[in-house]
Amino acid sequence: MVAFGKKLRQNQIEEWQRYYINYKLLKKKVNRYSQQIQVGADNQQNVLKDFSIMLDNQIEKIVMFMLEQKGLLASRLSILGEQHDALVEQSDGSKISELREAYRAVGQDLLRLLFFVEINAIGLRKILKKFDKRFGYRFTDYYVKTRANHPYSQLRQVFKHVGVGAVVGAISRNLADLQDQEGNYISIYDQPALSHPDPVIDSIKAAVNRLSNSTNFLEFLGKHAFIFQDESPTPSEDHLAEQRYHFMSLLLNLVNTFLYMVNTYIIVPTADNYSLHLGAAATVCGVIIGSMAVAQVFSSVYFSAWSNRSYLRPLVFSSIVLLVGNTLYALAYDLNSIPVLLIGRLFCGLGSARAVNRRYISDCVPLKLRLKASAGFVSASALGMACGPALACLFQTNFKIYKLTLNQDTLPGWVMALSWLVYLLWLWVSFREPPRENNKLFPQESYTGLPVQDAVKIDFTQPLLLNSEAELQDNNDDQEFDDGEEDSDENHKPVTSIVSAYRLLTPSVKVQLFIYFMLKYAMEILVAESSVVTGHYFIWSTTSVAFFLAFLGLTVLPVNVIVGNYISNMFEERQVLLASEIMVLIGILLSFQVLIPYTVPQYVSAALITFVSAEVLEGVNLSLLSRVMSSRLSRGTYNGGLLSTEAGTLARVIADGTITLSGYLGENRLLNVTLVPSLFICLSSIIATCFTYNSLY
Repeated sequence: MVAFGKKLRQNQIEEWQRYYINYKLLKKKVNRYSQQIQVGADNQQNVLKDFSIMLDNQIEKIVMFMLEQKGLLASRLSILGEQHDALVEQSDGSKISELREAYRAVGQDLLRLLFFVEINAIGLRKILKKFDKRFGYRFTDYYVKTRANHPYSQLRQVFKHVGVGAVVGAISRNLADLQDQEGNYISIYDQPALSHPDPVIDSIKAAVNRLSNSTNFLEFLGKHAFIFQDESPTPSEDHLAEQRYHFMSLLLNLVNTFLYMVNTYIIVPTADNYSLHLGAAATVCGVIIGSMAVAQVFSSVYFSAWSNRSYLRPLVFSSIVLLVGNTLYALAYDLNSIPVLLIGRLFCGLGSARAVNRRYISDCVPLKLRLKASAGFVSASALGMACGPALACLFQTNFKIYKLTLNQDTLPGWVMALSWLVYLLWLWVSFREPPRENNKLFPQESYTGLPVQDAVKIDFTQPLLLNSEAELQDNNDDQEFDDGEEDSDENHKPVTSIVSAYRLLTPSVKVQLFIYFMLKYAMEILVAESSVVTGHYFIWSTTSVAFFLAFLGLTVLPVNVIVGNYISNMFEERQVLLASEIMVLIGILLSFQVLIPYTVPQYVSAALITFVSAEVLEGVNLSLLSRVMSSRLSRGTYNGGLLSTEAGTLARVIADGTITLSGYLGENRLLNVTLVPSLFICLSSIIATCFTYNSLY
């Protein structure tokens, strides 16, 4: 696999070569600066000033060419518009067909320009990060802050693509008009979608969305799954994905996700009562709930590794372990044994196959369906989180069958055990193992890309660049120290250990993982201690707690509709990220019980602000994380999904442990004591975000 400099030259449009960013020259300058500073021939201030001027010149060259090309496209559209007006009266079918092809040709050239813009944007990001890495300066922070926020910013022209929307609108409107010449014309402003969408328009819209980071509900929801959407396979790889894909197998993975989340939260409303019945303190519910997360820290790793070879076997194993774990959880009541209860929950955590579910979508679902499957994964998780507590409120009964007690404490275990048994039988009958290729179930390297001419021709619905930005901007594992140097294949293969994965984490990635840790910690504190806190302050029944938690879970999808369709398109992702962190902080502050009596409106409003803000934060955080993370972490066992899962799971473990330890101080102090670490962690994440804010540009 070639280095970025060679990759840039290979993908350039030949007649536009002199207008691209001169990555080779900039890299030479970075190397020369390094030598000059080492021997004392230059100082830091001169280097920063000189390099800033060089970048300004490069960006101005790119922007002036962009404006020139946009002007040419606008001129061509103006001429076509005159021809269009003349044809309205003639209704000549052959002329209309020719005009339609002319508009499509303009669309093809716009695609070429968008490709030009994106590869230059990637080059700019990469050289900035290379400079920071070589010198240890915060040059990117300084450059973006001074250039991107200036009223005459040319840098913003590269990343925001001002004026492209007008060209896209003109092409779309005229193609729609030509398409409806034989029928009743409906303006695109009244009905944006064409009756027969033109592939050129679909391709342009996908490219513009990719460049501007605009999104919709489906895309925003899919980001929560942390499944890499930007990888575009070759036709042969996409055909292989079609062969692997089996709808029932995908459905079984989504059902597994749903049942596991139900299994996680179904015990939350009753865990404190269960621990009291077994002779422990109510706050031991933290350990009961958290023991599942403790085991999940380990299960995520071995399930991720197992999914390299098979899907059916790990899913079968997961179902059996969860069946046993829930049975032990239910039996602990009649055995009057806290150890049996904890062992049952540990077994449930050992059965967490979310890594397998995520991996199946990533590797065995065709690209055209992957976004919907990712959104389905997140939706299944959200519905499971809401259904778990809701089911718990239905188990208000108490009777015996032989020597087995069936009540609100044990029924969650028995119901989930039965559910996993039914699922296991369904899995065994209906799941189809994906076919293997060359004795390997999954390819371990992603596709390296095609020249722009082929990229435009292959599939109009694919993202514009066949190399994802994450691959091209990977700054940790490219060993480019000399121009024209090739990266070794080893530097682009998936990492083979958690230590190797950690070494690839840049400060920006570490901050994003810390933010993920923070939001999961805050959510777990809120959810796990809800039954104890509401019981102490408001004397809520199990049913009331269950309804409250179910209500919180049901807010996930509506909130993502609003954020995905509106907020994320009005503001930059980093702005939404910081605002969400601040809202989480406000929710935590409002949760404290200080001086005045604690009221239900205060608790509910604070919980709602914290939970909703954390949900918004999760989608934006994982979206940014996928962009700044090394491409080597997009595949293999120790991938970005595993790292984020481990960060979130570790947060849950620590949060549940905090609840139990704080319980020794008394239930009257539990709320404030557990909120102090949340407050500190949230403040730390906000400060860390501010320090890396401009590196997320």
